[in-house]
Amino acid sequence: MQNKDYSIKSATRKEVDIAISWAAAEGWNPGIYDADCYYTADPRGFLIGFLDEEPIATISVVKYSDTFGFLGFYIVKPEYRGHGYGLQIWNAGLQYLRGCNVGLDGVVAQQDSYKKSGFRLAFRNRRYEGVGGGDFPINAEIVKLSSLPFETIAAYDRPFFPADRSHFIKAWIEQPECTALGIRDGGKLAGYGVLRKCRSGYKIGPLFADDPELAESLFLALRSAVQPSEPLYLDVPEINPAAVDLAKRYNMNVVFETARMYKGPEPDMPVNRIFGITSFEIG
Repeated sequence: MQNKDYSIKSATRKEVDIAISWAAAEGWNPGIYDADCYYTADPRGFLIGFLDEEPIATISVVKYSDTFGFLGFYIVKPEYRGHGYGLQIWNAGLQYLRGCNVGLDGVVAQQDSYKKSGFRLAFRNRRYEGVGGGDFPINAEIVKLSSLPFETIAAYDRPFFPADRSHFIKAWIEQPECTALGIRDGGKLAGYGVLRKCRSGYKIGPLFADDPELAESLFLALRSAVQPSEPLYLDVPEINPAAVDLAKRYNMNVVFETARMYKGPEPDMPVNRIFGITSFEIG
């Protein structure tokens, strides 16, 4: 459906806040400082649709490189759904990512719709909810990421994502009210994790580690920074059984699920070392 009064443009940093607020209304529980970090990833990668002067649709299409992008925040205001506005901004977003392999974490109910656009299911991610508290591990070689050269952190992160995202990671680990920790093994960085404040409670993401024991130590360290009365969330790729076991071992329960899909080939990533993904919105 075409409408002469409907226009799509790149969102300003302030307009990204609209997408964040709509995501909160959908129950996605975004982080308090997500907008700044996401905008850093690609200032051109957020589109917003206006009907006359009213914002009614959003999508993020973060282009990490000439070959890979990630799609998220695909939201149309409820009263304007079913009129073709979403399809128009969807097509505009894919046009921006033309030539790229594109990933997304979509709600499972929309999986068939995404398949019609050429996306294929890779695996499912499950959001686990628990509570904070517990003790900080005593024996683990856990350090603040701020004590390490950023080049070390960026090099460790690189295998876990299909493109270089160091500019985003730098913003992510330095955001306010977050706890960003690394763990060493044999003197080398062998994992890292970030705890960030959200609309409700806190999320851990990413949580990467070379083995399940190191991941558990990092998880416990991050969890100990949260009050026992506060909710704690971890987004787990179901194809890593050790990650699922970690969440269950600490009495976390599934509250949400997404379908990780790619428009091109599934990237080769060390999923057995991914215990918590970074973000459903931008990968």
